[in-house]
Amino acid sequence: MDTPSGAGRPAAGPTARRGRPGLHPAVRYLGGRVLTAVVSLLAVMVTSFFLFRVLPGDPVAALTQGRSVSVDQLEAMRRDFGLDQPLPQQFVDYCLGMMTLDFGMSYQYRVPVSELIAERLGPTLLLAGTGTVIAAVLGLVLGTRSGWRRGSLMDRVDTGIALTLWSVPSFWLGLLLIVLLASGAGLFPTSGMSSPGVEGTFAVALDVAHHMVLPVATMVAVVYAQYMMIMRSSVLDEMGADYLTTARAKGLRDAVVLRRHAVPNALLPTVTLIFLNLGRVVSGVILIETVFAWPGLGSLFYSGLRVPDLPIVQALFVVFAGSVIIMNLLADLVYPLLDPRVRT
Repeated sequence: MDTPSGAGRPAAGPTARRGRPGLHPAVRYLGGRVLTAVVSLLAVMVTSFFLFRVLPGDPVAALTQGRSVSVDQLEAMRRDFGLDQPLPQQFVDYCLGMMTLDFGMSYQYRVPVSELIAERLGPTLLLAGTGTVIAAVLGLVLGTRSGWRRGSLMDRVDTGIALTLWSVPSFWLGLLLIVLLASGAGLFPTSGMSSPGVEGTFAVALDVAHHMVLPVATMVAVVYAQYMMIMRSSVLDEMGADYLTTARAKGLRDAVVLRRHAVPNALLPTVTLIFLNLGRVVSGVILIETVFAWPGLGSLFYSGLRVPDLPIVQALFVVFAGSVIIMNLLADLVYPLLDPRVRT
């Protein structure tokens, strides 16, 4: 009997399609996270343009307040700032500038915004970076100790202090420290990053460190509770795990069980928080920098809002949000390397 046409060949259908090679799961994961980050950055750029254009106030009127300026001079300033262009044209110019990292010219400082950002970035990284590292170390240590000794007097005291400081507004705490330790006791400077007339590398470093004490203390007091409470919760989740019971059954001391087994697994949920806070390092602490007159990006952003200086606030908004998005993307990429369960 003749064999029917097509006999002996696999039929086309869902079964055959399942055998075709597709994208590797890691490639799909990476592509999805990168695409999400790109879309978020584009959304931030669009939001930055329209958000600050609804702010009350006229930049030209604010910059000429108290001075005798003619109508022609006001119109010339608006043309110089590009505010005489239709809104769609301003948006196109803004997008083209953002794509080339040309943030425009500051209205009040009359220098490129990119130069201002580069000048203020160092002080912000120094202040916020130092505060973030100290807060992370302090929070992880106290959170581990409180979680491992749940219900003890030490746990109740540490948790109570952390939650109390976490609920305190940072600007209020900063002003309180200025009143008590700077203006009252005279132990620390009230503002700025350095004192005039200080010379020598070592002397300058000590002077800057002296100026950093109050703003860093304010930042650490408000931020460390996040790390502590998450680490405490993670340790509590791990305490009843079977692998810890097995480790104790092998005769390992509690300190070894905590250090080698509980802490490495409890650290995983804090990875995202650490990366997000690293992203916020670039944005600095706007209120703290304003209270202590710290010459960083936060105080620059505040001065831009007062005018409003649109090139400054638009650029810094994108920089602040973009740093968080990028660090969140890095956290998504690092997390599978730390936790095999995510890879599966």
